Amino acid sequence: MEEVPHGCPGADSAQAGRGASCQGCPNQRLCASGAGAAPDPGEEGAGPEPEVKGTEHHLRVQMGNAGWGLLTASLASFVSRRVALLDIDICGPSIPKIMGLEGEQVHQSGSGWSPVYVEDNLGVMSVGFLLGSPDDAVIWRGPKKNGMIKQFLRDVDWGDVDYLIVDTPPGTSDEHLSVVQYLAAAHIDGAVIITTPQEVSLQDVRKEISFCHKVKLPIIGVVENMSTFVCPKCKKESQIFPPTTGGAEAMCQDLNVPLLGKVPLDPHIGKSCDKGQSFFVEAPDSPATKAYKSIIQRIQGFCGSHQSNNKNHVNS
Repeated sequence: MEEVPHGCPGADSAQAGRGASCQGCPNQRLCASGAGAAPDPGEEGAGPEPEVKGTEHHLRVQMGNAGWGLLTASLASFVSRRVALLDIDICGPSIPKIMGLEGEQVHQSGSGWSPVYVEDNLGVMSVGFLLGSPDDAVIWRGPKKNGMIKQFLRDVDWGDVDYLIVDTPPGTSDEHLSVVQYLAAAHIDGAVIITTPQEVSLQDVRKEISFCHKVKLPIIGVVENMSTFVCPKCKKESQIFPPTTGGAEAMCQDLNVPLLGKVPLDPHIGKSCDKGQSFFVEAPDSPATKAYKSIIQRIQGFCGSHQSNNKNHVNS
């Protein structure tokens, strides 16, 4: 574990990231951005909740094990509307790599931070853009991570977007609580939860489903990743990770949660992620591509009906 530099002024200091002792610190650029100076939103006097303006839908992609952030990237890429993709995996940001944006930096204007654009209709924000190197570790406790997330939601100039997609790390920790709290007034459409077939992953996902129920966050559904392997030559399906307890399908039936679909294991997915290229373009005829498109259409259908229900509730 890397030690804090001798003479560190502290992340909440005016000299954070700018002092002589900050030179060479892996968090120098991150501290200099001012993110570390943001107060813990759970404390009194932390200021008003951030407001994401001009956004029609808010989706939260919550990963169990082996989510990779790929469904998030696929969802953002496939939706042919204006999309904001926010990566709040502070300690393990993978979205810049998957989206082919490694090495990009965030620029600041009079209206706030400008997201990095993959396409004209797809903007991305991640703590990965604030690090000097993809290998740098973010050495922050919970309150600082919360402040970073709040600053992303408050200070990023997304413009008018149709979807805000939030990619979260596995678990039910600070990041998840923060984004639910900050976007409470914006009425999150729901959470998409990723799992793999084996029980060790399903155990974590059951906790995430329980978390969603406790914070009254709608669950759009569960996606089973790496469900089977389809041989590209003989087309025969094999179970690389046998569902010893019935997999996501049995779990969803037990917990009365929708199963959005199953994505088969495809080596092209890993290659596309490593190269930062679109899996849909690289393997348009893959069974995994067809599964992703079906899942995304179901998510869009949920969001459309959720929006109609909200409007009817307001008008009644």
